[in-house]
Amino acid sequence: MYNLTLAQTETYEPGAAEAAVGIVSFLVYLVVLVVLIAAMWKIFTKAGKPGWAAIVPFYNIIVLLEIVGRPVWWFVMLLIPVVNLVFAFILAIDLAKSFGKGTGFAMGLIFIGPIFYPILGFGSARYQGPAVATA
Repeated sequence: MYNLTLAQTETYEPGAAEAAVGIVSFLVYLVVLVVLIAAMWKIFTKAGKPGWAAIVPFYNIIVLLEIVGRPVWWFVMLLIPVVNLVFAFILAIDLAKSFGKGTGFAMGLIFIGPIFYPILGFGSARYQGPAVATA
């Protein structure tokens, strides 16, 4: 029979390597966050909206809905779990179309947004007006 006594047990204490990984992960997260905020700021200004709106929670979604030409009541739909996924996909497709991009670019916005939002914001895409008529 295997018997462990208190003296034989070891406790795990995180060391410098774990701390370094945590710090580096946090810094990478901050860099990605700043790039995405800057990209959204640029997308808003290209569409003739105030760039600062990109950093205001909830209001940024309302401004995004205005940019793509969707009604403001969509905001409520974006708060409902599962339903919000469908509406977010449509919103990304409309955003791509509002800047003259196709459905393939919209799929990039949906699935690898940290790459495609900066391309949309800092690239040569120009705002062409709302993708849909405002209801």
